[in-house]
Amino acid sequence: MLYLVATPIGNLGDITLRALEVFKTVDFIASEDTRKTGMLLKHFEIKKPQISFHEYNELQVLPRLLSILQQGQSVALVTNAGSPAVSDPGYVLAKAVVEAGLAITAIPGPTAVIPALILSGLPVHSFTFRGFGPRKGGPRRRWLGVDAASPHTLIFYESPYRVKAFLQDALTVYGDRPAALANDLTKLFEAVWRGRISELIARLESEPPRGEYTVVIGGRSGSDEMPVYSGDSDAEDLPEEEDQPLEP
Repeated sequence: MLYLVATPIGNLGDITLRALEVFKTVDFIASEDTRKTGMLLKHFEIKKPQISFHEYNELQVLPRLLSILQQGQSVALVTNAGSPAVSDPGYVLAKAVVEAGLAITAIPGPTAVIPALILSGLPVHSFTFRGFGPRKGGPRRRWLGVDAASPHTLIFYESPYRVKAFLQDALTVYGDRPAALANDLTKLFEAVWRGRISELIARLESEPPRGEYTVVIGGRSGSDEMPVYSGDSDAEDLPEEEDQPLEP
């Protein structure tokens, strides 16, 4: 059996009893970062052999994991935080296991998408989750434009290095819609900022971003005027700067 196990996105108290039971009973744990998973296992006094499995070695490690499962052993797949395969490694393995006809199940638990949505104050009856967008402005604006006419609430992930630029592009493509920025969810300094996109941009200018962000943007309403935007070319993009580590 392959278990796709959700792990805490911040607060260790969010681990589920089923997740802990799976960790205790599986033969191996496939981890995006063995050091981080090791800290989690140590906290709950669990000892299990780990196999490193991340976006840079997925294809190389995949045959080994399939072989383990085919031999009748069990594997728990975890990422650094949240649910595997959702903007994280896991899809390739899950797809291969399904195609091989092997047993697979999910142990649900923490994720940033739903808490950010229900805390945003925006409509929750229907939504579209897009995950991380392109890093550069031109491709990102075109990517955002796919949902410009959608009436559904839109949810994105973004890093602190690009969240301001992301919102500026969203303002260009969507206009000044109501939105929310969720940061450090489940942690001590959890914060959710609500307002128009322009207001969130202004706040980021006075409060430097830290940590990963979940961006929630209202869908288009019947009264919204679409901004005049018809796309642009990659030639307009400046060279991308390397992500720099945040100061502690």
